[in-house]
Amino acid sequence: MKRVLSALTLLPVVVAAIRFLPPVGTLVLAEVAALLALREYTALATAFGARVFGGVAAAGVAATVAGVGHGATTAVLLGALLAIGVASLSVGRRGDRMLIDAAASAFPLLYLGLSLGAVQAVRTSGGAGAVLLLLGLIVASDTAQYYGGRWLGRTPLAAAISPGKTVEGALFGLAAAGGVMAAAGPIAFSTLGRSPTAAAALLGVVIGALGIAGDLFESLLKRGAGVKDASTLIPGHGGVLDRIDSLLFAGPGFYLMLQFL
Repeated sequence: MKRVLSALTLLPVVVAAIRFLPPVGTLVLAEVAALLALREYTALATAFGARVFGGVAAAGVAATVAGVGHGATTAVLLGALLAIGVASLSVGRRGDRMLIDAAASAFPLLYLGLSLGAVQAVRTSGGAGAVLLLLGLIVASDTAQYYGGRWLGRTPLAAAISPGKTVEGALFGLAAAGGVMAAAGPIAFSTLGRSPTAAAALLGVVIGALGIAGDLFESLLKRGAGVKDASTLIPGHGGVLDRIDSLLFAGPGFYLMLQFL
């Protein structure tokens, strides 16, 4: 029940902000999600023994989110990496500890900053409809994976990472992603060639597969940290990172698709 109530509360807010507010509304949502997810990521990294330079990482992630699609990404990443390098000199950790700290502080710029920056860039370049299509594809895929896996799931997909995921559930998810894109893709994109429905379905399957990979990647982080959820911020759903894990891989893939189409 908590899971359903949380979804019914959050989803309309997100959809309304994307649909009715200008692109800056999507940027604000992406920034909030990125900073909340960074907090959870920092807790996971600490469990690995890393020390994340919180202030530098937060500023770098926020700037990266805003910079994608606006020609500032390279400058932002260079500045953040320089700041992380300088910060690593001030903490007095040597050898592999220093390298772990620097790497753990730089990684969220790519994992969170570039990924959520790609989502806000989809809003800027493709419009509100493109972002809603991306979110709808992910929601449909995640839902199909869950219920399809519970119904027919028998074969573990990645037992060492996420024991509850099955090959059958993943296939349901890929089919749902392909179906959503087959229905909406030809309307959203006018450059899909002579067989727009088939091309859109194939693209949907690819984006769905990236979403599954993103989910498994976050599960790998949590398993290494020895926790079930990234946090308890969202009742019934875990943390922000647990809710956007698929988006963190599917979003950049969708953005690249837009650039080529």
